[in-house]
Amino acid sequence: MPTHQPSDLVLERLTRLHPKIIDLSLGRVESLLARLGHPEQQLPPVVHVAGTNGKGSVIAFLRAMLEAAGQRVHVYTSPHLVRFHERIRLAGALIDEADLVALLEECEAANGEEPITYFEITTVAALLAFARAPADILLLETGLGGRLDATNVVSKPRLSVITPVSFDHVQFLGDSIADIAFEKAGILKPGVEAVIAPQPEDALGVIERQATAVGAPLRRGGLDWHFTPEAEGFRFESDGDGQRYPAPALLGEHQIDNAACAVASAERLGADFGLDRTAIEEGLRTVHWPGRLQHLERGRLTALIPEGWELWLDGAHNAAAGDALAKVLQDWDARPLHMIYSMLNTKAAEDFLRPLVPLARSLHALAIPGVSASLTAEEAAAHAAALGHRARQHESLQAALGAIANSAQADGPARVLICGSLYLIGHVLTENA
Repeated sequence: MPTHQPSDLVLERLTRLHPKIIDLSLGRVESLLARLGHPEQQLPPVVHVAGTNGKGSVIAFLRAMLEAAGQRVHVYTSPHLVRFHERIRLAGALIDEADLVALLEECEAANGEEPITYFEITTVAALLAFARAPADILLLETGLGGRLDATNVVSKPRLSVITPVSFDHVQFLGDSIADIAFEKAGILKPGVEAVIAPQPEDALGVIERQATAVGAPLRRGGLDWHFTPEAEGFRFESDGDGQRYPAPALLGEHQIDNAACAVASAERLGADFGLDRTAIEEGLRTVHWPGRLQHLERGRLTALIPEGWELWLDGAHNAAAGDALAKVLQDWDARPLHMIYSMLNTKAAEDFLRPLVPLARSLHALAIPGVSASLTAEEAAAHAAALGHRARQHESLQAALGAIANSAQADGPARVLICGSLYLIGHVLTENA
């Protein structure tokens, strides 16, 4: 894809500063932050969020709640879907192009020729931006893991949050739930309260031991706070008090889980940030988080499917997220479902696909354009074949949509779901523009 903005040129240069995309360490980040005057020590109150699934959704809920309360909210998330600027939100607005270029070049100059990964140096640029722009609170999402993640340089956050832990990035975080939980629990800090979403038993045990070791008080889902899905929302209980909240604007049963974790976090932030019941309810109703069960209703790609059909996107990309997505699909009406998918070659593709492929009338595999770590269409199709299902291979998203429309139009109104990677979803949103 052609470069359209000056920041793209700087970002491309930054990818060449380290031979690896991921090299977990804090030393390089700490060194660069020191050269820049320690911006990580000059931030507004921080909510630091780690976990395997739901981090972005929990942050989206919290942002909506805080903004409903009139707070100025900085947000750091990754990856982006269409533009890098999505990763850095300053007091409610995406970072300006000129400011982003200046920050990246400042960090590049301060770093010199020292090796540093792309995520590390761009995280430092984000922290520099957050330190310089006034705000009431910063919602900070880890990139990978927690203990050695580039965001884990904030020594005293206002609140820590750990969303559900499951298998992902096993080549970096370990091949057991306990190992992965240990890395996620690395964000826990002495004296800093932590909200913990309901966890597998192995994960919770590790988190509790780490919390005891560092002296971090815990608020554990299923023990210290509880939630129960209901017909029109969910009931949340904490410290003997129960409240009913409306269904969140994000779709899917798993988003009730994420909403409850956000409510538990909002409860701990409380009056200091204006988070009363009204603000929490407004946040639940108005939250927006692209690429998560998103219905595309217009655009260039929607024009490629027959009238009356639906086109949906979801960035689910690991086993737990695949299970959650499958539950949503099982609750949809009986119209035919056609699935287009691809994944990164670092993901456990068959674990993701296993609950989904039986639900699809047809499967369509492709590579993610412009992503070197993507499975090829042939490799993506082979993972479906290993599960006993045939997937057609396509050279492009447009070709896949055209093939589905041509072969299935006579069956009546259908749904097309595109899933498997946030990078793929970003490509869809760009192409549909």
